[in-house]
Amino acid sequence: MTHYHPEGHLIATAKNRAALASAATLREAMLTGTVLEARALRCDADHNLFVELPCGEGIIPYTEGAVGIAEGTTRDIALISRVSKPVCFTVQAVEETEGAVRAVLSRRAAQEKCRREYLSRLTVGDILPARVTRLESFGAFCDIGCGLPALMPIAGISVSRIPHPADRFSVGDNIFAVVTSLEGGRVCLSGRELLGTWEENAALFRAGETVAGIVRSVEPYGIFVELTPNLAGLAEWREGVRSGQRTGVYIKSILPARMKLKLVIIDTQDNMPASPPKLHYFLTEGHLNYWRYSPADCEKRVETVFE
Repeated sequence: MTHYHPEGHLIATAKNRAALASAATLREAMLTGTVLEARALRCDADHNLFVELPCGEGIIPYTEGAVGIAEGTTRDIALISRVSKPVCFTVQAVEETEGAVRAVLSRRAAQEKCRREYLSRLTVGDILPARVTRLESFGAFCDIGCGLPALMPIAGISVSRIPHPADRFSVGDNIFAVVTSLEGGRVCLSGRELLGTWEENAALFRAGETVAGIVRSVEPYGIFVELTPNLAGLAEWREGVRSGQRTGVYIKSILPARMKLKLVIIDTQDNMPASPPKLHYFLTEGHLNYWRYSPADCEKRVETVFE
């Protein structure tokens, strides 16, 4: 299966730079239908995108800016938001006038090629790279190839519950995801299955250690503290603790059969980091048919079946 990446993956490659170097190399790329990338410099009043080329200027006409633009199913913000960022395209025409090169490009054609050769062959359970493009309260939108979008709902971001995707991601993050559904041409993703099982995450810690965590929920019976995106423990109730605080916790015990960590809060801090910490992935490629989070000897079953 031909593999396509989120926009920005090709722009610095030697092959891409060579293809953009001259009118002759652009024509060669046009004949082969090669997908290339360059940076969009501006979007004019008619929403045509102008692209920086080493040998001249490229233009992506409005209707060629994205799949769905001509039909009205894709909003113009999909073009406006690409200014100053890499865009993918195929070359449609190359003109030379008194040594000046002007190329007509199509991002829509590149996206259609990506759909045909890559996305149409994905199956539920496939693991793929993605790039976070927008964060909403309900989830994270991701580029999974040539600017084509997929949604990772907030419940699928991690096992540890978070109030907003911004607690886990920043726009522009390169992440990994697993396909959970392919309905009506829409791709839905999850990330929690790649961040390790309960046992894999618990193995990073030992009883008797004092470690850093984030308060995720304050309940009358105790305080849930996240140690990793896929691991949280219950600390004894302590006055003045609030959700979102950073905290140091003492690990009293680790109980795999009950899938529990017992913690004691040592202190708390309000100064959260400027951006979410880098995620640690246990899986970054391949295919999943089934994933079980809970330990084998635990009565509580937390799992994902990919169908």
